[in-house]
Amino acid sequence: MRETTAALDSLPIDGYGNPVNPVGLIVSSFRPSDDATIFPFLIPSNHFAVVSLRQLAEILFEVSGDKTFSTKCNSFANEVEDALDKYGISEHLNYGKIFPYEVDGFGNQLFMDDANVPSLLSLPYLNAVSVDNKVYQNTRKFILNNNNPYYFEGKAGNGIGGPHAGLGKIWHLSVIMRGLTSQYEDEIIECIKLLKSSHASTGFMHESFDKDDAAKFSRLWFAWANTVFGEFILKLQKEHPHLLQKQF
Repeated sequence: MRETTAALDSLPIDGYGNPVNPVGLIVSSFRPSDDATIFPFLIPSNHFAVVSLRQLAEILFEVSGDKTFSTKCNSFANEVEDALDKYGISEHLNYGKIFPYEVDGFGNQLFMDDANVPSLLSLPYLNAVSVDNKVYQNTRKFILNNNNPYYFEGKAGNGIGGPHAGLGKIWHLSVIMRGLTSQYEDEIIECIKLLKSSHASTGFMHESFDKDDAAKFSRLWFAWANTVFGEFILKLQKEHPHLLQKQF
């Protein structure tokens, strides 16, 4: 527990957070943004855990020769994956079956996405789901739309933010991740244009910028966003080199 005026800097119920039903998912008390979770089963992080556990199992088996621990990692990954199939897909009022952002195993779910990775938008980037997965595509339509409470549109651009920086603040991470996971060149071009127009003449990607004025940004130097931006450019050079020749 923390003594703080910021509600998302600490957890309710004596620091343990809201209750969960132990259904096979892994608890995350805090999000990648450092904000406290509302329902402690964070779905993107559980998907990422499955990928990481299977990678660990492969390393243990192929490199270390520890077949026993490798088997345990794969078993754990299967347990989480089974729980995700049962509790990590929900029926949305407007979008059909989508991935919720957080659940508690009791049937409660939170429909939103946050710019920080692991996020729902980033699931194909993390090799957690295929980019053409139907549930992911439904989820993508939801989170890149005003039905996502942390999707913002304004004079300076559009994109996903999160509670950490506040309402109306678009994160460069989300714009980059949208480009990295897009199947369509028109959408990729839209992301390139937005990134080029929103760095406020600094030459750097920031944590967040105001939806109506990119000059109002947080964190002049944000290594995470700049690193993923570099990855985006390298991916474009490999897969869509002609886009980098365009004048925007």
